Amino acid sequence: MNFKDIKFPSRIFITGIDTDAGKSYATGWIARGMIDAGINVITQKFVQTGNTDFSEDIDIHRKLMGTGMLPEDRLHTTAPEIFTYPASPDLAARIDGRELDLNAISNATDALEEKYGNVLIEGAGGLMVPLKGEYLTIDYMREHNLPAILVTNGRLGSINHTLLALSALRNAGIRLFAVIYNSHFDKDKIICEDTRNYIRQWLDRHFPDALYLEMPSL
Repeated sequence: MNFKDIKFPSRIFITGIDTDAGKSYATGWIARGMIDAGINVITQKFVQTGNTDFSEDIDIHRKLMGTGMLPEDRLHTTAPEIFTYPASPDLAARIDGRELDLNAISNATDALEEKYGNVLIEGAGGLMVPLKGEYLTIDYMREHNLPAILVTNGRLGSINHTLLALSALRNAGIRLFAVIYNSHFDKDKIICEDTRNYIRQWLDRHFPDALYLEMPSL
């Protein structure tokens, strides 16, 4: 995939149709494509759960990007909020006995954009993941005017999950920049091909300005 002809927003929020859609690999894949196209970019993990003192998702990004760990990774600018329990940020923060600092996240994004020009922000789970009580990931995206990349796949049920996510983005007034189809989960050829075609046709009719990208199995 050649990204030279794509005009990327300076900040993009990468979310998925569910927890294991392949967001980390998609984020690293896009970042590598941008680097290969001569575009300066860095990735950020919105909230990392299930880790201590490091972000395993940032590690995946860097391996795919081929950069190794960056100074901003060691300073936790790229992963400003890390919680130990693998759960929603809301629950993980309560288990760790501290509040999620959303200002720290947005300030980190500002700093990364100032230095690199482009920031790919990988979310935690999907759009409706609780951050603080009833305050959800999609609320943060709307408040910070972050266009979205939605990662989907060909598993049974993905059409339903994809259309629900697209509807939620539209209702929230969030721009859909692209849908990435992650081919890693392609097991049933009939279902996968139908899923691809259905999502492409849906985008053509309802989100004609959004890109449709297919990511190889990584």
